[in-house]
Amino acid sequence: MTTTRPNLGTFGVWGGDPVSPEVAVEIENLGYGAVWVSSAAPSDLSWAEPILDQTATLKAATGIINIWNSPAGPVADAFHRVEARFPGRFLLGIGAGHPEVITEWKKPYDALMEYLDDLDKYDVPVNRRVVAALGDGVLKLSARRSAGAHPYLTTPEHTARARELMGPSAFLAPEHKIVLSTDAEAARELGREAVALYLNLNNYLNSWKRLGFSDADIAKPGSDKLIDALVAYGTAAEIVARLQEHVSAGADHVAVQVVERDKMIPVLTALAPELGLERRA
Repeated sequence: MTTTRPNLGTFGVWGGDPVSPEVAVEIENLGYGAVWVSSAAPSDLSWAEPILDQTATLKAATGIINIWNSPAGPVADAFHRVEARFPGRFLLGIGAGHPEVITEWKKPYDALMEYLDDLDKYDVPVNRRVVAALGDGVLKLSARRSAGAHPYLTTPEHTARARELMGPSAFLAPEHKIVLSTDAEAARELGREAVALYLNLNNYLNSWKRLGFSDADIAKPGSDKLIDALVAYGTAAEIVARLQEHVSAGADHVAVQVVERDKMIPVLTALAPELGLERRA
């Protein structure tokens, strides 16, 4: 079994819903290495093939397939279908989601173990899957049973902790939100809108407390300190400096989420030179 870690380039794009093939082409041409989509996308991965078909080297990844409502068997079948057409260009991200929306309770760690066992049974390669991980236990699990981790809504300090726990060979791909604006109050307002849902979810609240944020910081609507840590804003150079902190802390890849989705391509275009990306001809 190969243990080669995934190669998605240093920077990719976390898009929530699947981007159109046309937008995927623009993302690839700007030099970004991957597009990530959320659990809102169909778990049959039908969205991936049009994107991969229209691009040459861009990778597609799930951030994430929710293990509670996407059985491993059909997901594995979809993975193998995509892999057959586009070898090496798809990364399967899985995760336990949010306990608050689970109707049939099972300890998330145990459920992840069972799901990873099933992916083994269905021959999904270890180095072609990652696990959404925040806490120490799941971060270690991700390094043992998958290529590594895809932490969401974290900070470079979390990235450094994850790298320490996972060791040097595991793949680490945190997500980070951005707003291209030098108006701090306007940027924070957009950031609070993007983070609002997660202020109701204990796994994120507990993760932020482990990072040193106080109860007052994580109380709705989130303190300036919390929002500034989770959402990078300012000039393109200032945003890139924040993203590079993840790389310096041990990230292999940073999934950049443009908060203002309708401005995705202009913002990504502004960031690309600062990120040192090479535009495709």
